[in-house]
Amino acid sequence: MPRVRRSTNRRDSRHKTLALASGYFLNKSKLYRAAQEAVEKALRYGYVGRKRKKRDFRRLFIVRINAGCRLNAISYSKFIGGLKKAGIALNRKMLADLAANEPTAFSNLVEKAKAALTVA
Repeated sequence: MPRVRRSTNRRDSRHKTLALASGYFLNKSKLYRAAQEAVEKALRYGYVGRKRKKRDFRRLFIVRINAGCRLNAISYSKFIGGLKKAGIALNRKMLADLAANEPTAFSNLVEKAKAALTVA
């Protein structure tokens, strides 16, 4: 029989996969093939989820900014356009935080955006 020189690689690889699958339901945490499929799928979902997270937060920020804009009688798109014309470069995360926690500061930004829109 030929000698196989792979040391502990195969066992270590399987152990790593089963360790990642610990806590999975039924065979997915005990049998290697089922565990491997479940771990691969979980890693794929994790990768996609990291990309989706950025999308979802941007949507949330826009909803919050829009709510603050509506309280100040302006639409979201006009507000963003006014900020660009006024040369105010704040990202949506900061704008959403201002809209939620600092309504007076947000109102000042809205006034500057409205002023920039009327000048143009």
